[in-house]
Amino acid sequence: MKDKETKIKENEVAENIAVNDVAQDIVEPTEPVVADGIEAEVVETVAPVQAAPKGKVTMGKRMRDTARRGGRGGGGGDRAKTGGQRSPRGGRGGEGRERIKPEFDSKMIDIRRVSRVVAGGRRYNFSVAVVAGDGKGRVGVGLGKGADTALAIEKATREAKKHLIKVPLSPQMTIPHAIQAKYSSGCVKIFPARGRGVVAGSAARTVIEMAGIKDVCAKIMSGSKNKINIAKATIEALDQLIKVPKAVITGKQAPRSLGDSSSSN
Repeated sequence: MKDKETKIKENEVAENIAVNDVAQDIVEPTEPVVADGIEAEVVETVAPVQAAPKGKVTMGKRMRDTARRGGRGGGGGDRAKTGGQRSPRGGRGGEGRERIKPEFDSKMIDIRRVSRVVAGGRRYNFSVAVVAGDGKGRVGVGLGKGADTALAIEKATREAKKHLIKVPLSPQMTIPHAIQAKYSSGCVKIFPARGRGVVAGSAARTVIEMAGIKDVCAKIMSGSKNKINIAKATIEALDQLIKVPKAVITGKQAPRSLGDSSSSN
């Protein structure tokens, strides 16, 4: 029994010694192995970490890259040349292009959806009426049909430009005399009114404004309020105007009627 107890104690002491040796091997750093004739040197550089002051926001990586490039859009080079001012195209470095104003302005006065019956059912189209003018005495009315509104407006504008009329205007951009005309069921009377501006309604006002006429009054004499007929009646009235000589306007010459001019010929 004593021999067995002695052996057990010896075994426990040996195990404790082995465990202590292993722990010392793990804790104590091992010396680096250096080959003969070669010097190995390990240098570790650790940048000092500076804490940001309280209440101050530091720039992240994206903000630093953006600042290095000169702002969004990559126009930093041009901005530096122009003294820090932003380029007209939003920082792209290109020159700003001025938008060219079209010669004729157009305005839609009527749009309708029309249908026709075919073998398979109904086909729907759009009918559009457009007034086009340059504001200097030229004006026209056009109709266009298409499967969509954009195509119909394009056709109507093209037709209005094909059927332009030239209105004889005075130097004050007004009509020389009163006129009345009729187209289909629409009848319009137009007469000058100095100092009153444009006094008109419905499609007649749109035609007068597109022509650039000032100081006139227009009255719809018919019971029909169809905008297409009113617009074409206004065009007929403006097309019948006669250019009055400047001497007649100033009073240096007496006006002559159409009958007198025809008899003299």
